Amino acid sequence: MGISERKERERAEREQRIIAAARMLAERDGWASVTVRRLAQEIEYSQPVLYAHFENRDAIVGAVSLKGFEELGPTLRASVPAGASPEEAIEAVATAYLEFAFERPALYEAMFVLPSGLRFAKSDTPQVLRETFGAMMGVVDRFCADAEVATEAFWAALHGLAELERHGRIRAAFRSERVRHIVAMFAKGN
Repeated sequence: MGISERKERERAEREQRIIAAARMLAERDGWASVTVRRLAQEIEYSQPVLYAHFENRDAIVGAVSLKGFEELGPTLRASVPAGASPEEAIEAVATAYLEFAFERPALYEAMFVLPSGLRFAKSDTPQVLRETFGAMMGVVDRFCADAEVATEAFWAALHGLAELERHGRIRAAFRSERVRHIVAMFAKGN
């Protein structure tokens, strides 16, 4: 291995260490505690080293978000059992999405609430975001002619439910009933 390959590998490892430390701090202490200064202290790098990898905190949040989408897309796809009916498939994805939001609250917040610089439905949308959206669209398209718009509505409904429940605005005990209502709304459109 040449010097340039080693340096590139070391750079990538530093970047992954920064991302992991940001996620760990956010999970432990909340995103308000994730600052460039605190991250530098946590991983024992200088702030300029962090800025050599990430322009600002939002860029770090964006990198954490990308890791989250690498987890969410496969989670949604794996949630659908083989031979599931369209209604069972959409219910499985809705349930998996909400479980993801509640099992990984700091990661979910980075992905869907905090400024991250990531954009959906644009020419520069990262492939992993497209794949995650596709995992949702794959269960919605059976119900609607305009699958993209319907998937956006499905996603918006799930995100709204996740945020309302995460903040104690709706009763957690009725999550599965709400999911069944969403499934019924899509099934009626069929």
